Amino acid sequence: MASLDRVKVLVLGDSGVGKSSLVHLLCQNQVLGNPSWTVGCSVDVRVHDYKEGTPEEKTYYIELWDVGGSVGSASSLKNTRAVFYNSVNGIVLVHDLTNKKSSQNLYRWSLEALNKDSSPTGVIVSNGDYDREQFADSSVPLLLIGTKFDQIPENKRNDVLTRTAFLSEDFNAEEINLDCTNQRYFAAGTSNAVKLSRFFDKVVEKRYFTRDPSQMTGFTERKRFNFKSVHYD
Repeated sequence: MASLDRVKVLVLGDSGVGKSSLVHLLCQNQVLGNPSWTVGCSVDVRVHDYKEGTPEEKTYYIELWDVGGSVGSASSLKNTRAVFYNSVNGIVLVHDLTNKKSSQNLYRWSLEALNKDSSPTGVIVSNGDYDREQFADSSVPLLLIGTKFDQIPENKRNDVLTRTAFLSEDFNAEEINLDCTNQRYFAAGTSNAVKLSRFFDKVVEKRYFTRDPSQMTGFTERKRFNFKSVHYD
């Protein structure tokens, strides 16, 4: 059997948001029974059929790189993580729907991965403090995933989803909210499954069907973020 072409997708987010459970669900189609903390980086592989059901259909390997650590960690750990950010074709940003700070920190994770040469240290940036055009110009496809949806009381779900809705717009990315302990969230034919497949198709297209794949390592023309206001934690 011939080897398959592959793409590299980072899975980023604060410790404890459920990245390992998510990756296991995506790659093994099983719930991770006893998740543990990720040290460094853990890589798993998902098989994806690009443009499934069309004459252009082709199978690819999707490498999901689950990067551990905290975005507010020491610069030495950030430098260690930097080796995982090379030749990235896509990014999945994961936050805990019950944890506001994990949602806020996605801005810092994305900045560290996409534009690490200008990454600030110890800075929290909230909604409205980033120039959205920077994400619109990003050549790296992004997908936003909110976890622990099951832990939100029914009468508070609309409030939580309203609060986090700005993230999808800020990152110019589709959003999936789920419970990583329930396989039905990615069942075939569901909107989540469609969004996931569409994201992986974009990743493959950017890697193999763009004129200059070398541009996949950061923002278009290496633009810097435009900070309007920041505060320190």
